[in-house]
Amino acid sequence: MNPLLMIPGPVTLHQRVLSAMAKPMINHRSKEFAEIYDECVSILKDVFRTKNDVFILSGSGTAGMEAAVSNVVDGNDVLTIVNGKFGERFKEIADLYGNTIPVEYRWGNSIELEDVEVALESGTKVVTMVHNETSTGILNPAKEVAALARKYDALFVMDGITSIGGMDVPIDKWGVDIAIAGSQKCMAAPPGLVAVSVSERAWEHIKDARAPYYLDLKEYKKYANKEVTQTPYTPAIPLFFALHEALRMLREEGIQEIINRHRRYAEAVRNAIRSMRLELFPCLNDISEYSNTVTAVNMPEGITDKQLRDGVKGKGVIIAGGQGYLAGKIFRIGNMGAISEKEILITIRVLESVLAEHGLETKGMGATAAEQILKSWSYLHP
Repeated sequence: MNPLLMIPGPVTLHQRVLSAMAKPMINHRSKEFAEIYDECVSILKDVFRTKNDVFILSGSGTAGMEAAVSNVVDGNDVLTIVNGKFGERFKEIADLYGNTIPVEYRWGNSIELEDVEVALESGTKVVTMVHNETSTGILNPAKEVAALARKYDALFVMDGITSIGGMDVPIDKWGVDIAIAGSQKCMAAPPGLVAVSVSERAWEHIKDARAPYYLDLKEYKKYANKEVTQTPYTPAIPLFFALHEALRMLREEGIQEIINRHRRYAEAVRNAIRSMRLELFPCLNDISEYSNTVTAVNMPEGITDKQLRDGVKGKGVIIAGGQGYLAGKIFRIGNMGAISEKEILITIRVLESVLAEHGLETKGMGATAAEQILKSWSYLHP
């Protein structure tokens, strides 16, 4: 029996998605592939809530981050907002292409908009930020940062890799110039593809900038505008088969229903954690929220990271630990992918069982609290 994957990606896949990857190979310059690509883009525009161009690149979410930065940062200043591992990654990428102006916080601490505005007064024309920082379980204020970027005539580049598709992320309404979403997160597809949306404002910067050969968005636009849609380089065709099926399933369920599902599961996990007298990790202010796709929890006294995660794994569930300096200090539970209420409850019950083995008895309070949320949501949102 396969273990239950409850990490912040890659995620458990539906059998329909797995089966799609077994289809016979096709010509990537064919009308057949173009139809798959075009339908994927059409659904993705609905998911992103955008009328902007959307391109699908063969590569991980990090490839999308580098494509976004490298196409608009050509030796110029870029403001990088950092409060977790992936914000730090954005900064490291930006360091390769321009002069970074970092606005940095201890991982898990909330962003202060006043700091961002002061930094923008320097005249930088590009701002990068991770919307949903899975390393800490915090949801950063993308709407507010986008508004500040517009106020100072700067492009806003947003990593939505673990939020788009699982939360309400209206790209056009917020004014996000470049947004990135990963296949292996809320879209419940395999790793290896990344979607990038590009606004008209961003194209004004992109047209004159140098970009890496493989990640040149001008090339993706040129090939997307051919009579038969193509990608400039050979795409990962089996992954496109899988993404296509996953997006069709997303459309069948309904975007708002999926957003509600992620929120419901996250609320159930958080309610369980609090009922077990464990502490949620991030330090929130009045503009930050907890993530609806991953929950980060302080490691309780009396058990080590290895004991906890090995114990949970021994009972068939895989959860994530902390990253960087948070290794051993927190653990994380993801709720993306092809899972149901059943998997949420299994995870909480297994967690309680392992804690009890180390003297941290919760008497089933976590599972009961999770069930209460799941039942109340079912009642309120039939």
